[in-house]
Amino acid sequence: MSNQSVIPPWEELLEKSKNKTNVKWEIRAGQTPSNVAISSYFNCHSYEGKPQVLLYRDTNAWCPFCERVWLALEEKQIPFEVELIDLRNKPKWYTDLVPTGLVPAVKIDGELVYESKSILLSLEENFTKHGLLPEDKQEKEIALEMIEACEKGNFSRAGYQFLLGKPLNSTIEDLSEKELIAELQENFETQLNQLEKALEKYPSDYFMRDFGLVDIMYIPSIERLAANLPTFRGYHLLGNEKYPLLNRWLKAMNKRPNYQRIKSDARTHNLVMKNVFKLEPLSQELQVMEDEQENNSQQDRLEAAAKLSDNHENVVQDILKNSGIKSWITDENLEQVEEYINLYMRFLANQLLQNYPIPLADEQLMKNNEIAVIGAVSLSYIRNRVCVPRDLTAGAASQFKEAIDKILKCLYSSAF
Repeated sequence: MSNQSVIPPWEELLEKSKNKTNVKWEIRAGQTPSNVAISSYFNCHSYEGKPQVLLYRDTNAWCPFCERVWLALEEKQIPFEVELIDLRNKPKWYTDLVPTGLVPAVKIDGELVYESKSILLSLEENFTKHGLLPEDKQEKEIALEMIEACEKGNFSRAGYQFLLGKPLNSTIEDLSEKELIAELQENFETQLNQLEKALEKYPSDYFMRDFGLVDIMYIPSIERLAANLPTFRGYHLLGNEKYPLLNRWLKAMNKRPNYQRIKSDARTHNLVMKNVFKLEPLSQELQVMEDEQENNSQQDRLEAAAKLSDNHENVVQDILKNSGIKSWITDENLEQVEEYINLYMRFLANQLLQNYPIPLADEQLMKNNEIAVIGAVSLSYIRNRVCVPRDLTAGAASQFKEAIDKILKCLYSSAF
């Protein structure tokens, strides 16, 4: 019996996975990206009718300011609709709508609000349930001061000047490169020390007594710097003994399910820095530290299997168009090659569902070396294609890549 017959069809794979995952998304036929994460509380029984909030955010989910608003919406359990804005080609209706032309922006009951800090405060004012500011008046004032301090950007500016190796508004030009980096590092560490001191104020893992808007304001820039600095500057925030409270805070953040749903991963952050901002890593290979994930591997595998199953047509066409396979096949065998790509993707979805090694060597998947090569190229391409959280949550992406690595290891040992 062949794998062609024992691997379930897409409909069965989708039914087995999607109904059991707690992540929600919509397929966008013929668009990029081809799926979009939607509110975890969309169609929630607590809310009826059309959501009160419409979120405008970037297509790739790279924007740190959009991340703030997305996390706040999830933490406050507010259903919302999403409109994706291509930052490379912003539609005229959007630039006409939003004076700055930037993301994020929201409409709350039809009223436009833009700039992330303003949006967060507006959400807090309009949706009092699951509040993210302290109830105590004095502590609320402290929180608002910290939010304003974060908005001024002294921390993120110092971090990115150190990362890029140059001052953003030049005041220290007459230094050697080594002296300049040392100066920028010292400036950044001054900001880190201020955050460490701020985290001492309350007997909590967070900036205030409880998780709230201050944490939401800071996490996107710290998350990115924690990923980028080791790769491009050789400097580590994670595990740095100078900053135990900051590391405790990061661990606490990573335990929050809503943050796990919307955060990116180190690989995506570093690829953005390399490919978009043209920063060269210290080594030829883009080394990344392992991201801390909450151990929810079963849910993560279900999500990865479900999204692959729901989006399989777009995935197969993407592989055909962009992996390089099409350059060495003929029109005569194109349909057959597409069938084999489809089969390998179904095998991957099934592997994610079963979570144990599924025998690979049979007459369909291993008919000849050419078919094995098609499988290897397809799996390798789609492994490196995943963007977090655009395509999958961080945990699901980790399980997705792990499953592909297992299949590739088996494939290489059997076929080559």
